[in-house]
Amino acid sequence: MKFWKYHALGNDYLVLDPKELPVPLTTDQVKLICHRNFGVGSDGILLGPLPSRQAPFALRIFNPDGSEAEKSGNGLRIFSRWLWDRKLVGGDVFAIETTGGVVKSAVLDGGHNVRVEMGRVSFWSDKIPVAGPRREVLNEQIQVDGKTFAYCAATVGNPHCVVLLATTAGVAKQLGPLIEVHPAFPNRTNVQFLKVLDRRNIQIEIWERGAGYTLASGSSSSAAAAVAHKLGLCDRSITVHMPGGKLAIEIGPDFDIVMTGPVTKVAEGVIADEMFSEAIRSQGPG
Repeated sequence: MKFWKYHALGNDYLVLDPKELPVPLTTDQVKLICHRNFGVGSDGILLGPLPSRQAPFALRIFNPDGSEAEKSGNGLRIFSRWLWDRKLVGGDVFAIETTGGVVKSAVLDGGHNVRVEMGRVSFWSDKIPVAGPRREVLNEQIQVDGKTFAYCAATVGNPHCVVLLATTAGVAKQLGPLIEVHPAFPNRTNVQFLKVLDRRNIQIEIWERGAGYTLASGSSSSAAAAVAHKLGLCDRSITVHMPGGKLAIEIGPDFDIVMTGPVTKVAEGVIADEMFSEAIRSQGPG
């Protein structure tokens, strides 16, 4: 099973071409491949290109826990770079279908940067989704770990909970797993802890649904920047600062998001069959 590994600001994914797979991926295989000790190790798997009626390429995105993500900004940048490396695309804009919608992408600067039109952000509870009556989820309160926090919710094809804090240091690992599974979010949620630095800069730490603490996230950056602008705290051009690095976000009049950021190729190789057979043996009979 051949793989290609890339990272986008420290958020790493493996690209698997379905043509290279002897059989369809199972949930257990996804978990094993992504495992940092028993597998190749990654923050997720990008399975593509797949056939699509809406775009030249379709993509499925898997989290390390085996669940499927609707959309990933970093994953889309990485997949776009992989298509470019394989000479399946050139310098023109092209479309990719995800379960979270069709996006448009362009590979820039000789492959070092990728721009993705992420789609339109919505704050409406029924689209995200968030429990309760239909409303824009802005400046509401959520209780976790015996404390109350102000938050906003948004979707850019996948759900996000943006918690506004004076400092973001160290809170993602503590509060992220609690908010991810909070009853307010029927489909679980990605969580961003947001500090506004000035009109053009924000800082976030991220807990990703199905993946855990991550150094960077494109969809999280899109959602957090959109919330900061929606609340009147930032302008339309925002640099998002994360532990892994910076992304540039442009917010259109209707909250259409354009994200630009780097991609780095790490490795390519072959996953040995022994990895899977050894995992089966270690489980024992029955």
